[in-house]
Amino acid sequence: MRGEATEGPWSFLDLLEHDDRRDLEARAGRRRFKAGSTLTHEGAPGSEVLVLVSGRVKITVTTAEGKEIVLQFCGPGDLVGEFSVIDRGSRSGTTEALEPVEALAISAAEFRAMIESRPGFAFALLRSLVRRFRDADRMRVEFAAAQTLARVSARLIELVDRHGEPSNGGIAITLPLSQEELAGWTGSSREAVAKALHTLRALGYIRTERRRIIVLDEEELRRQAA
Repeated sequence: MRGEATEGPWSFLDLLEHDDRRDLEARAGRRRFKAGSTLTHEGAPGSEVLVLVSGRVKITVTTAEGKEIVLQFCGPGDLVGEFSVIDRGSRSGTTEALEPVEALAISAAEFRAMIESRPGFAFALLRSLVRRFRDADRMRVEFAAAQTLARVSARLIELVDRHGEPSNGGIAITLPLSQEELAGWTGSSREAVAKALHTLRALGYIRTERRRIIVLDEEELRRQAA
């Protein structure tokens, strides 16, 4: 992983001590999902928590006008569905597999029991939630202060940090991402995102392929994001 955003363990599983992780695996079952399948449904009861073992997902909400808004992308080690289990509310978003996914599925009752009985598990969960809230606060500031070009650049840097791999003199973002999904994530129109990507290509900061972006000048892209 790269950049400031990756300081310290990133995922929930990374934060767990060995005994807590072993207990989680003993209480949970293994689930597999095909690419494109739905893991959780917005508005449904929170009956279980998923811990991603492999594969990546997107979490979205749908506005009253039918527009899809991307809340976040999650990958191996991340939690899915913990909010509705903790507060006993309904699912706040829909989770869709972007590629084949394997996950640990732990029931709501077992998950809450681990929080109550294992302080290390509870503290790892707290750290994971704090990091998520910090990211959400940062994105709200970006949306209020930045134009689309800066917001798109910031999201690309985040993808580089979490899903970047060296590729032919650049960094390939391995998360398969459409312009519609990037627009939903940045709170912009598809047309505005397309224009921003065109500008970044013209500046020589990125190269785009079908559902694939290669960052050619990470330093300049970070300046653009800032």
